[in-house]
Amino acid sequence: MKYTLEIIGFTIESCMLAQSAGAHRIELCDNPGEGGTTPSYGFIKAARKILKIELYPIIRPRGGDFLYSEAEFEIMKSDISICKTLGCDGVVIGMLHMDGTVDAERCLQLVDLAAPLGVTFHRAFDRASDPFKALEDIISIGCRRILTSGQKPTAPQGADLIAALVKQAAGRISIMPGSGIRSDNIMAIAEKTGAVEFHSSARTFIESRMQYKNELMCERLQNVSSDTDEIAKMITLLKENNHLN
Repeated sequence: MKYTLEIIGFTIESCMLAQSAGAHRIELCDNPGEGGTTPSYGFIKAARKILKIELYPIIRPRGGDFLYSEAEFEIMKSDISICKTLGCDGVVIGMLHMDGTVDAERCLQLVDLAAPLGVTFHRAFDRASDPFKALEDIISIGCRRILTSGQKPTAPQGADLIAALVKQAAGRISIMPGSGIRSDNIMAIAEKTGAVEFHSSARTFIESRMQYKNELMCERLQNVSSDTDEIAKMITLLKENNHLN
């Protein structure tokens, strides 16, 4: 197996920066404050046009929990169809029942609809009531990987569970640690968990270039972007371990 680094793209500029720094895959998202929601048609189209690396838009119609109505489910299906039309490499999904079990029936419908695109099950997994059962359910519906912080706020905190999941998965699905992954911990997490794919926001903030600012609004306007130095450091570390593509 070879190491893979996925970076979140919250803006078209951050997608370009991440690709230039050596990232292998972009998880395309809108609304960083909500933890990521489905990007617009225009955003997906523009990202696909400029990116040579893999592109996986998140299919999440709103922030909050992962218990979705039928109306929201229909939106998710429509968004997956758009991703297929625009030539994406995969999508990122996740749905739960009220009791914290995986909504396997409806997730399977999304996986089937997305085919032949790859499917990642996102951090809805970290809200599942039984992570080991959830792992088996997600394998059964045909997802390629699970993005998880080990049911803790960050992957370093959840590394023990991530290691147990990697062991249980036994190569049937990729367990991809995410949340809090940086150059100062990525190799320690790789060694502790046995994971070979990693997910990072490598997030940085860019101040507004507006010359005029209405001080009465009492706001600080910033744009989320990708830290190319941080991405490059992670790529270098992975390369040094001779597992990188």
